Amino acid sequence: MEERRDHLAFQVANEGGKPLVDARVEVDRAINGMELCIHEMGNIKGTQIPMGLTEAGDGRTGWTTREPIGVVVAISAFNHPLNLIVHQVAPAVATGCPVIVKPSGDTPLSCFEFISILHEAGLPEDWARATCAPREAAEKLVTDPRVAFFSFIGSSKVGWSLRSKLAPGTRCALEHGGVAPVIVDATADIDAAVPSLIKGGFYHSGQVCVSVQRVFAHSSIIDDLAAKMTEATKALKVGNAIDEDVDCGPLIRPGECDRVAEWVEEAVTAGAELLCGGQKLSDTTYAPTLLLNPPVDSKVSTQEIFGPVVCLYSYDDVDEAIAQANSLDVAFQAAVFTNDLSNAMHTYRNIDASAVMVNDHSAFRVDWMPFAGLKSSGQGIGGIPYTMHDMTHEKMIVIKA
Repeated sequence: MEERRDHLAFQVANEGGKPLVDARVEVDRAINGMELCIHEMGNIKGTQIPMGLTEAGDGRTGWTTREPIGVVVAISAFNHPLNLIVHQVAPAVATGCPVIVKPSGDTPLSCFEFISILHEAGLPEDWARATCAPREAAEKLVTDPRVAFFSFIGSSKVGWSLRSKLAPGTRCALEHGGVAPVIVDATADIDAAVPSLIKGGFYHSGQVCVSVQRVFAHSSIIDDLAAKMTEATKALKVGNAIDEDVDCGPLIRPGECDRVAEWVEEAVTAGAELLCGGQKLSDTTYAPTLLLNPPVDSKVSTQEIFGPVVCLYSYDDVDEAIAQANSLDVAFQAAVFTNDLSNAMHTYRNIDASAVMVNDHSAFRVDWMPFAGLKSSGQGIGGIPYTMHDMTHEKMIVIKA
């Protein structure tokens, strides 16, 4: 993978539209993910269980080991076509589980190449397989009673539907989307917050499950924040993802571009102020867009946009902003920009999120941290060490002597 870094990065950019600069970061993360799996293999271990705590256990010795859970079936998403596959497949291989993976039909090349690399490195071919099975066949695969662990990254509707059909005893990890909230209070360093919010909102044209979508800014600073975010957003270059200087590439399908345009038009018609963007640039590209105070019941305020659109809302009472942030049935990562520790801790304690970033955008992640959707945003905990743990089960032995 290290030797093929440039090729893998070009492939990520070319097949899925992620700008080349970000595709290189994805490949580096995937390589680091493999190294993390190798390191974590040394942590797959059981524990000694003391037997002599009561008279009933006298004369016995007990300990546990961790064993592979069994066959893993994974279904993946398009937006990180190499790194997501590494997160789903490599932990299975590292723990000794056979794995079958179905990549997104929009971006299958990185997956098939990764599986080929595993075989080239010496893994028996039957130990890891990739398939682009049609939906009915994929559902039959997922629900087969021989499947021990199901890993899913994709839409909430599909994920929960498949979970309801799993065979008894099949464990699962579901990773769906969110509508990530960010609080920016009156003490925040606006100049430091703006580039972070722009990156978190428009990285991969917003096609990220924890992308910045709803920014709640205190009324005393929202005009300044909106002006600086507008200037930075207008400076983003939209174009062909394989060009070195492009910041935002295309959306994955023309239909997604049409959907984003419809949602923005709906919000503007209902009263949102269009600060910049708000137009299709081609069948697959949409201008990076900022909306100010869209209605709280509009689609851009209540559903995952998965496109290059960020919404700003003015607030006076932070608890009201947090209540609005918490009002949806999705919860994943969140963020707060502040120079007041008490404000940071107040948001951390009260906002619905599995992780809260302070003075950083909501899409921050390193691959060894826990990564989990709450409510309808998912089930189980991602992150390579956590996935490896879930792909094993603990078995105990007690010896009487």
